[in-house]
Amino acid sequence: MHKTFGRLVGIGCAVLLLSACTVMPDVSYLRVPVPEGMDPTVISAHGTLSRKAANTLLASRLQGDLVDASALAAAEELATRRPLIAGNKVTLLYDGPQTMASMMEAIRGAKDHINLETYIFDQDAVGMAFADLLIERQRSGVQVNVIYDSVGTISTPQSFFTRMQEAGIALVAFNPVNPLKLLGPWVPNNRDHRKILVVDGRVAFTGGVNISSAYANSSLFRSKARRDGKVGWRDTHIRIEGPAVAALQWEFLNSWASQNAADISIRRYFPTLQAEGNKLIRVLASSPDGDQEIYRAYILAIGAAQTSVHITTAYFVPDVQILGALAAAAKRGVEVKIILPGVLESGPVFYAGNSFYRQMLESGIRVFQLQVAVLHAKTAVIDGIWSTVGSTNFDTRSFLHNHEINVVVMDTEFGMAMERAFEEDLRLSSEVTAGSWAERPLSDRIKEWAARRFAYWL
Repeated sequence: MHKTFGRLVGIGCAVLLLSACTVMPDVSYLRVPVPEGMDPTVISAHGTLSRKAANTLLASRLQGDLVDASALAAAEELATRRPLIAGNKVTLLYDGPQTMASMMEAIRGAKDHINLETYIFDQDAVGMAFADLLIERQRSGVQVNVIYDSVGTISTPQSFFTRMQEAGIALVAFNPVNPLKLLGPWVPNNRDHRKILVVDGRVAFTGGVNISSAYANSSLFRSKARRDGKVGWRDTHIRIEGPAVAALQWEFLNSWASQNAADISIRRYFPTLQAEGNKLIRVLASSPDGDQEIYRAYILAIGAAQTSVHITTAYFVPDVQILGALAAAAKRGVEVKIILPGVLESGPVFYAGNSFYRQMLESGIRVFQLQVAVLHAKTAVIDGIWSTVGSTNFDTRSFLHNHEINVVVMDTEFGMAMERAFEEDLRLSSEVTAGSWAERPLSDRIKEWAARRFAYWL
């Protein structure tokens, strides 16, 4: 307990010296519905859809909820300046092995280029397998470009990346910890937490899964809970095919350019894309110097919820506006359920999140803790219509200091798949009640108090 408190003090003091406090934007003005007559912009493989075509498409995908969902889509566009993209196939990937297998399959089939952006790239069994495959594709004539975060990979030996570089792979260490390696200002608190893989400009992946053996074993999803220590981290990723791939490609190239790195090799990064499915997608990217688009989208969706808000997140250290939006939803009769970690992965963040439980329970928010597996997913499904999968946690670090990526899918069919995944995780979770929470040990309360003091910097 005393060691934990000491670490928190050390972290807080160090970061205070490195960066000034910033605050989340005031989003109290965000409202649904939007001004009368405004409809969401929907683009397809053939350009922007007419108002009539867009409304017809929305009606077909949202099954009778056109008015409210269309108003939310329009408000979200105003807040984020990102249009909806039609004609996509979206595959929900429920755990690490399924995600790794799908990504490696796509990499093996690459013919022109592979663009990979990741927070963690470990030198372990999974990391070596990825590196070997990327090297093999590079030597076969496919251009491989990799962005990795210098803090997320701080325990990965430089020789691991040197080996890839010597094979011809282009690499960028995002925002180096060593200021002598920087070409721009030193802002060590700003990290690249995105997970993006784009292959040939035609298939893209994003979500919460890093390149690490932490995901090597099957998760708990659709399986009996195992207690043999071989359960992989619980996470969620998606595979996208269709016009929205270009938006994810653009974000990767923006990240590359932001690091003042050498010019990226010329390849066919933006091939002509056709419709591959029927899903409506909005790609949201946020950065410390941006407008916190993902935060704004969450606030809007929670504020517009009519029946249910189901959130699964690894780190939950909400600011006053997020907590207020969730509490307001619960008080107006919306079913608000949040699945949070029950297995300790990051002590300070875990206890900082726990420090909000009493306030949440008193406002009618139901809290569940996933058991056995380490929870790392960052997903939400609201009213069974609005779903998001991405890299963003519910904390200040994700919303203010990290470069993050989330995909919003507006679709009842996809929403049903997200709800099934949520229900499966609920089956493997324990609910936190006001009575049980009041009986927790004094030592936990002290840890929560200490972690809450430094919640901003965790």
